[in-house]
Amino acid sequence: MVEFARYYINFIREFFANIGNFFKSLFEAFADLFFNGVINYFRNFITASSEFTLLDWVMAFIVILINVAFFTFIILKSYQLIRRYVKFSKTEIEKDELLEEITFLNQKTIELIDEKNKILSLKMGGTGIGNAVEDDDDSSDDDKNEEYSGPSRFVKLIQVDKDYENTVTAVHMRDEDMINLNALVKRFINFSASKLGLFYDRKIISAFFSGMATSKTMILEGISGTGKTSLPYAMGKFFGHDSNIIAVQPSWRDRAEMIGYLNEFTKKFNETDFLRAIYETTYRNDVCIIVLDEMNLARVEYYFAEFLSLLEMPDPDVWWVDIVPDTQPGDPKNLTQGKILLPQNVWFIGTANKDDSTFTITDKVYDRATPIEINAKAAYIDAPQTEGVTIGFDYLQDLFRQANKDHSISIKALDNLEKLDAFKRSEKLRLLKERNTKK
Repeated sequence: MVEFARYYINFIREFFANIGNFFKSLFEAFADLFFNGVINYFRNFITASSEFTLLDWVMAFIVILINVAFFTFIILKSYQLIRRYVKFSKTEIEKDELLEEITFLNQKTIELIDEKNKILSLKMGGTGIGNAVEDDDDSSDDDKNEEYSGPSRFVKLIQVDKDYENTVTAVHMRDEDMINLNALVKRFINFSASKLGLFYDRKIISAFFSGMATSKTMILEGISGTGKTSLPYAMGKFFGHDSNIIAVQPSWRDRAEMIGYLNEFTKKFNETDFLRAIYETTYRNDVCIIVLDEMNLARVEYYFAEFLSLLEMPDPDVWWVDIVPDTQPGDPKNLTQGKILLPQNVWFIGTANKDDSTFTITDKVYDRATPIEINAKAAYIDAPQTEGVTIGFDYLQDLFRQANKDHSISIKALDNLEKLDAFKRSEKLRLLKERNTKK
């Protein structure tokens, strides 16, 4: 046993000595190749060049350049190959990690589906819904009318329901708020100047209130920086209910971009701020303003077509907006058969810049909206401190009706407007014919 131990120790010593000699020889060879050898190469070249002729020097220069280029090429190719190999290895590793993650997610999905089925089975068993369909007919009306407490597919709208659950939305006007339209215009101008530092011309504000009286859709257009967005913002502050400002995106192509859509995979409705703003107005009795900021970044007649058609109807009872095809337990309170009835106390105010980055608003939109041009900022006024108003929608509507009665348009003026409208239509047809003829 002692002899074997002595043998084994000598074996290990000799083995590691050979490994050390290997690395030593490798290091010496590397040093000879790149350090000692280079010095010797240089010395030999100096010795031999002493007898070089001019032709020899030319040949030496050419050969040196070729050798340098060759070794440079070898080094670059080696670097590229190593880099490609590292990149390939990294990609393969990422693929493997991605496959592992997909496998993990698939497993989790299966587990969640199984758990969902178990929960549904428990719920059905607890409510007496068994395997037989006939049990549905035997259930009482009290069970059907029992309040749903599960998750809803509408998160934002359900939150609105909760916010207004114990809120009194009736408008109680003060005596100082019961004023006519002229006083309302003056009060707003003083309010915006004293409270917000925003200045407006009386003609613009009068046109704004006139637009509210004639249409639920208004367009504030003009050059950038003239206060088109700040005007409905200030109106919201003035009436005591902040305006909802919705930034229109260039990608909007249809109503789904504005209202939202039902995700068939998650069974959740992807609600937008625009939909939430509309739904909130169903709880209110005051003036509500929804602003479509830079509405002509996308084609208005594409994404806003349904609302233009609805608001054109003279009967507000048909202003139903389709949201979902059916009603389910847990849906918002003011959602009826998957629809929302647009309240009369909401106005849609669109702002539009006139530049190369926007689309031209078509006649279809102009025919259904009230446009107001704002191309200049109003001058500064030293307005007294003025508070906003608490005013109900019904009272404002009464002001509009009284103004229409007191300043009704004459038959002659209506006739002239009809003639002007007919002239515009004929001119448009003539221009279209000329354009088609040229083509």
